[in-house]
Amino acid sequence: MITWSQWWPWRWARGGRAKAGGITACSSNKDTVGEMGMTVGQACAGHLSPAADPGRAMKMLLLTGLGALFFAYYWDDNFNPASLQGARVLLTGASAGVGEELAYHYARLGSHLVLTAPTEALLQKVVGNCRKLGAPKVFYIAADMAFPEVPERVVRFALDKLGGLDYLVLNHLGAAPAGTRARRAQATRWLMQVNFLSYVQLTSLALPSLTDSKGSLVVVSSLLGRVPTSFSSPYSAAKFALDSFFGSLRRELDVQDVNVAITMCVLGLRDRASAAEGVRGVTKAKAAPGPKAALAVIRGGATRASGVFYPWRFHLLCLLRGWLPYPRAWFIRQDLNITVPAAA
Repeated sequence: MITWSQWWPWRWARGGRAKAGGITACSSNKDTVGEMGMTVGQACAGHLSPAADPGRAMKMLLLTGLGALFFAYYWDDNFNPASLQGARVLLTGASAGVGEELAYHYARLGSHLVLTAPTEALLQKVVGNCRKLGAPKVFYIAADMAFPEVPERVVRFALDKLGGLDYLVLNHLGAAPAGTRARRAQATRWLMQVNFLSYVQLTSLALPSLTDSKGSLVVVSSLLGRVPTSFSSPYSAAKFALDSFFGSLRRELDVQDVNVAITMCVLGLRDRASAAEGVRGVTKAKAAPGPKAALAVIRGGATRASGVFYPWRFHLLCLLRGWLPYPRAWFIRQDLNITVPAAA
């Protein structure tokens, strides 16, 4: 049984206060605390105020400052919806998921639209909905970006219908099933054409018009373009290539004093059937809600932000990747539905 003389120093060490004979427990008394093996002086050392420890005070001040900057960055919202009224927008991948929601948001805001996707029937449905939502002009062109000659046809169509471009929103996606079969050379070539080379072609063709209008390039990418994960080698390669290409292009435009903004949007798993099917049974990740992700993309493009992260925690993951570039296999497997990675 613990006696009073043994109990009060232990209770003080857990956050309480004790006094003995008018002298506080934080005296220089070095008596041991019975069987607990702790001195009162040692207990007091763990409860020094920040003023008594300059290093600790500086750490607290630094963390507070970083927290304030972080929240100021995300709370600073100078988005003006009126700036998109009458804007001329070419949107790819507009038939489903985030792309479909982007089309609806732009329509509500009064933008002039050219929509493209491979499936004409789905495009016609989206175009009809955009007209109901109040879009002044909506055109569509069915196009499969897997064919190298298609991007030029799409850009020429948009310039002919709209007379120029204020926004080029690159959102189309070629999704391959996750797993080892996705690493085959043929599948990799197809993915690189759809998810990277077609982006480069569309950008090169639309850049002169965007330069004239001082417009914006909005590139909808993925977390896998910043943080690689298992069983997505070709897809991650294409997304990393996007990040590098547009990062370099942004610097080139800055050096040349070309007033064209580039907004890179880092999203999670797309909220569309093809993306969900591609990772079915492999990952535990959930798709991001399409309407909210689309609105974040539109805000970023309209405010000419350099980057958009949705959900916002993806920004932290990208920062952590710099500190932990090679995570342990156990940590990676926590997000997978497998216990042992498949062999190459």
